[in-house]
Amino acid sequence: MTNRIAELRKERRISQAELAEAVDVTRQTIISLENGRYNASLLLAYKIARYFGLTIEEVFLFEEEST
Repeated sequence: MTNRIAELRKERRISQAELAEAVDVTRQTIISLENGRYNASLLLAYKIARYFGLTIEEVFLFEEEST
């Protein structure tokens, strides 16, 4: 799973700390999300998407694994 958090945050000139405070997580969590080291819970994905006024699918990009 990839996400557009850094892109959306930079477009809106929002710091990692501001986003973290708005969605009630630490700045380290936002950094880990942006770097792909952490996958957001459904609740956190919802909060982030709602913060940006987008759907979860517009923020988080799910890639199907090939079998």
